[in-house]
Amino acid sequence: MIQHFHNVRLIDPESQTDAPGSLTLADGLIVARDEEAPAEARIIDGGGKCLAPGLIDWGVKIGEPGERHKESFRSAGLAAAAGGVTTVIARADTLPAIDDPEALEFATRRAADAPVHIRHMAALTRGREGREMVEMSFLQDAGAVAFSDGVRVVPETRLLSRCMTYAKGLNALIIGHPQDRSLSQGAVATSGKFASLYGLSAVSPQAEVMGLDRDLSLVRMTGCRWHADQITVAASLPALRRAKEERLDVTAGTSIHHLTLNEFDIGGYRTFFRFTPPLRAEDDRLAMIEAVAEGLIDVIASFHTPQDEESKRLPFAEAAPGAVGLQTLLPAAMRLYHQGGLTLPQLWRAMSLNPARRLGLAAGRLSLGAPADLVLFDPDAPFILDRFKLLSKSKNTPFDGARMEGKVLGTWVAGTQVFGEHA
Repeated sequence: MIQHFHNVRLIDPESQTDAPGSLTLADGLIVARDEEAPAEARIIDGGGKCLAPGLIDWGVKIGEPGERHKESFRSAGLAAAAGGVTTVIARADTLPAIDDPEALEFATRRAADAPVHIRHMAALTRGREGREMVEMSFLQDAGAVAFSDGVRVVPETRLLSRCMTYAKGLNALIIGHPQDRSLSQGAVATSGKFASLYGLSAVSPQAEVMGLDRDLSLVRMTGCRWHADQITVAASLPALRRAKEERLDVTAGTSIHHLTLNEFDIGGYRTFFRFTPPLRAEDDRLAMIEAVAEGLIDVIASFHTPQDEESKRLPFAEAAPGAVGLQTLLPAAMRLYHQGGLTLPQLWRAMSLNPARRLGLAAGRLSLGAPADLVLFDPDAPFILDRFKLLSKSKNTPFDGARMEGKVLGTWVAGTQVFGEHA
């Protein structure tokens, strides 16, 4: 079936443009742009709203296997479609971890239940225990797009250097979590007057800088492809900038929560605001926005981490960290747009194009021949978020009851509508 979108604002992250236009789809691909509709095409009137590449959410926790009560592939897929996310990059921090080809093949089969694309990371070390390297070659052959132990830092520098050397030979991507483990272990807040006032175990922002310095030194030594999952403090940016100026094969990401929230949001010991790494100072938040605008930070992701009520209704220091984000990534990003910090093309560069480029995916573009993975959205539509209306099994969001703007009107995966009025 041929479909033709007209009366839309095309948000193009490649050309960094936001302009009226039209788009024609056929056989799951974009086949024409700003041309007349074919006679046999189904016409879709966008009502002047924004049409953009579907979001690619990098670093999504899904509970299968082991924690299906928190999130299944099916529920995550439905939430992703409702949030305009057309490709989910799933983490390996499952129970047990995805650390061998059999576990990866199981996850891949289960992911077929989802209405969106799901690709998988594999663990970097067996059981994510930081003791023994996984069989990277076999896992890469089984479909792993990257290797990461998630928020567990590999403590043994020699082992990490061996992993990077092996990954270099495979041209595999390693995703690191920049943090000095001995400093950050057990910390639930960023050090400062506010954390002291609340009596919370805190970590200095320098722990991130120290972890980043170590990992970048190993990248220089091994020449591997490396990505920092979350850069959250301004003090980390000079080292990241130097690495890019040296043309190391390095990219970096940050979370939408660290771009839109700060350390004061944990006031009242609200556990929905507990994250790893913890929320930072307002100056750090503003510095991250500037780094995304400049292109120093490449990727924005939700780091969707579903937790059940029992895991969150605990004292702040004991509560499980993380929040769901598949459905809130786009409206939270609209806060940055409406505040003037980032344009829509800049946001889509970080939430769609750059993740696709780094992971070798064809998506994230509006160019001819690109996959017809699209989101139609109204950036100005206001609403109050009700967490119980989210499609994730878990409802742990810091935006519950918040006034937000930005509604997804329709989502298409390979040209098939998976969310919206006619889905």
